[in-house]
Amino acid sequence: MNVDLFDFDLPEERIALRPASPRDAARLLVVRPNAPQPLEDRGIRDLLSLLQPGDALVLNDTRVIPSRLRGRRYRGEDSARVEIMLHKRESEDRWLAFARPAKKLAVGERVVFDSEAASNACELGRLHAEVIAKGEGGEVELQFSLTGAYLDEAIERLGELPLPPYIAGKRPTDSADTTDYQTNFARKDGAVAAPTAGLHFTPELLAALDARGVSRHFVTLHVGAGTFLPVKADDTDEHRMHAEWGTVSPETAAALNAVKAKGGRIVCVGTTSLRLIESAAAEDGTIRPFSGDTAIFITPGYRFRAVDLLMTNFHLPRSTLFMLVSAFCGLDVMKRAYAHAIAANYRFYSYGDGSLLFRAG
Repeated sequence: MNVDLFDFDLPEERIALRPASPRDAARLLVVRPNAPQPLEDRGIRDLLSLLQPGDALVLNDTRVIPSRLRGRRYRGEDSARVEIMLHKRESEDRWLAFARPAKKLAVGERVVFDSEAASNACELGRLHAEVIAKGEGGEVELQFSLTGAYLDEAIERLGELPLPPYIAGKRPTDSADTTDYQTNFARKDGAVAAPTAGLHFTPELLAALDARGVSRHFVTLHVGAGTFLPVKADDTDEHRMHAEWGTVSPETAAALNAVKAKGGRIVCVGTTSLRLIESAAAEDGTIRPFSGDTAIFITPGYRFRAVDLLMTNFHLPRSTLFMLVSAFCGLDVMKRAYAHAIAANYRFYSYGDGSLLFRAG
């Protein structure tokens, strides 16, 4: 499909720079493609009436790590500043990353990361990496001087929280973001971007959904920085997705299959949960255990196997995520929904309002 079909104009003032407070005070646009009135303005707390006993929430429990690293690359006696955005772990000591500037980085070069607060003489304040491969679009593969938990500790100490560029370009990251940009159920380190639909849930809302009879099930998909990359191709067939690692446990797969067997609905919280569940689903809709990389790219024409409802925030124009929601509800429906959201002053993107999408067909 032509990527231009997924374009729309978004006024800058619609981009949320801070989340709603409390989290579940955000608005919720309900989209029912097959209803006479497909759009309904509600709030996040209305999930208590929109979801039914027996439904199952699928939540992504990944935790965002401070994956933006600043360092200096060395070539003989020459050196220059470089910024690295980690996006996918390849092994105990290797990461794929996006570098800026990337053109001046060469295979075999060394990058030294240090904390401005640490003395250059203090080895604990230093982390080294070698560029072992270069890819397209500024991607590099780095092999670090530390491994396993030692590398994790160094990244936690030296890295910065990677706010999305549409927020980071307008204000600096601050202490509030360390809480605001994590879900309340984040527990498995590895993401470099938050599963933002999950940011709307408070412990009180989750407890109320429990009492309503809506079950909770966790999967893990470590969201990569590729989620922010624009689609540069003119046709969707020419776009290459960056792989992300995820897992659906045997216990979670069995529980979700039991929900479906009893007539309950699978409600994915976030496009990350949906992409993982659809990666794990068989042709007949049975959800299988899954562990590994997924690069699933969902565009209109895709036949959804397992997911019935999707809760998600509002996405960027020409993005793979807007293509996904257009596949879920229909392109014309989602264009009308987004036009309505813009006119009705909904707040967009990671810290913005949410939507609850019912699958078309």
